[in-house]
Amino acid sequence: MTDRIWLSSYPEGVPADINAAQYPSLVALMEESFKKYASRTAYSFMGKDITYAQTDSLSRAFAGYLQGLGLSKGDRVAIMMPNVPQYPVAVAAILRAGLVVVNVNPLYTPRELEHQLKDSGAKAIVIIENFATTLEQCIAHTPVKHVVLCAMGDQLGLLKGTLVNLAVRNVKKMVPPYNLPGAVRFNAAVAQGTKAPFKTPAIKGDDVAVLQYTGGTTGVSKGAVLLHRNVIANVLQSEVWNQPVMSKLPKGEQPTGVCAIPLYHIFAFTVGMMLSMRMGGKLVLIPNPRDLPAVFKELAKHTIHSFPAVNTLFNGMANHPDFNTVDWKHLKVSVGGGSAVQSAVARLWLEKTGCPICEGYGLSETSPSASCNPTTSTEYSGTIGVPLPSTWFKLLDDDGVEVNMPGQPGEIAIKGPQVMAGYWQRPDETAKVMTADGYFKTGDVGVMDERGWFKIVDRKKDMILVSGFNVYPNEVEEVVADCPGVLECAAVGIADDKSGEAVKLVVVKKDPVLTEAKVREYCKANLTGYKQPKIIEFRAELPKTPVGKILRRELRDKK
Repeated sequence: MTDRIWLSSYPEGVPADINAAQYPSLVALMEESFKKYASRTAYSFMGKDITYAQTDSLSRAFAGYLQGLGLSKGDRVAIMMPNVPQYPVAVAAILRAGLVVVNVNPLYTPRELEHQLKDSGAKAIVIIENFATTLEQCIAHTPVKHVVLCAMGDQLGLLKGTLVNLAVRNVKKMVPPYNLPGAVRFNAAVAQGTKAPFKTPAIKGDDVAVLQYTGGTTGVSKGAVLLHRNVIANVLQSEVWNQPVMSKLPKGEQPTGVCAIPLYHIFAFTVGMMLSMRMGGKLVLIPNPRDLPAVFKELAKHTIHSFPAVNTLFNGMANHPDFNTVDWKHLKVSVGGGSAVQSAVARLWLEKTGCPICEGYGLSETSPSASCNPTTSTEYSGTIGVPLPSTWFKLLDDDGVEVNMPGQPGEIAIKGPQVMAGYWQRPDETAKVMTADGYFKTGDVGVMDERGWFKIVDRKKDMILVSGFNVYPNEVEEVVADCPGVLECAAVGIADDKSGEAVKLVVVKKDPVLTEAKVREYCKANLTGYKQPKIIEFRAELPKTPVGKILRRELRDKK
């Protein structure tokens, strides 16, 4: 689509295009902020503030340590942690050393972790001790040679840090026993790195910055290759998009954002951590967003200006009795991403905070933001808004031909500087999703109105979206098919009030003594929480096409 009709909907001051070439790399962007905002707080965690200068020195030391391990430019380093200060420090260090960040969900099972470490070829991992037992069970089958172990209290100072670690390990019993010979503690690695020589590598915009794992459009977990320039572009796009409301901050007041979405999720990585870094903002790190009383206790200490979240979190918070313990009147932008925002939730949030939820849309493959409602909106639109600056959308029919009529559905295809370079070492999968003219086919079906606003109406793929996380039926089915007593199975998404969608599993027994409890136990051991079925149903047979393909739609329709 050559004519970007949506530009007329842009708020005043938002440019049609951004210049992603203004930084040669993400490292240049970060180092500019380290110098410019040295004395400001970069991260606030459990009552402890960490400045930009501290983040700079910690990450430089850790980068020196990583280089000292013999890792060289382009090597992959995995990070498997919740939102703790070591996460952004590790990211900055990995990138400064010329290495590639591999974001890993800390709740993965050994099977899921093994796949990602093998596929990415990660040679090192930075992991919080709470999940070290998972790594222990699969590390022998992966290329990982170096393990850096973090603890919740590492960055909280000696007294508080020791108390927090004792509570986590001994009182809350959150660290199962593990044995990882040769693993080095994070603080020890940093201390070692301060003495190590650090050689600044030459990093270009076309170098790989992040491998962001996703099921893509098929469900085999694969890494979206995000280059330095992809993430830079998305940070700058998000910054100018938020500018109409963020520019209203009182002069001299530091922008403060909440990071309650996990940093391994690309939404938090880019729109939380990297955008905050670019703006010299303070980011409040929330390690466990499910513990709402603790979330409110933390947020009550801060003046909050921006809050990116998923529908389930907005909903849970707005309905919580502690909601009014936080002063929401300074909130300028609430961005809803990861999954569709429900109108009832949007209405309640606006009523309680005075700040509308601006629903955005994006994917791991687009770093992630591709479209958003204007931040000057005053009401819920039920759409994904308009494409961001420098971004083109078009709708394609089943033959790949552009659909031009307003209201006519087609697969959303996206072109822009934030679109990935391809899938990690999978040219065949990349070819399936990229068009000859450089558009990425999302697998989502949308319609566009006469103003150029887009709305998602369906999904071409069978993906299930649970609280903003992708669940691929193929993966669930592959796991359950190995469960003793299962003949065949199928997984589908069903509507769920809490999580938007939930997994429903339909099983045909091979062994009549198979019980729901046994299937649940097997799923718990092999699938992370949000992938586990909420409903399990036994049937004599599965509905199939004449060629034997399971008719998932039929299973979905029969609740």
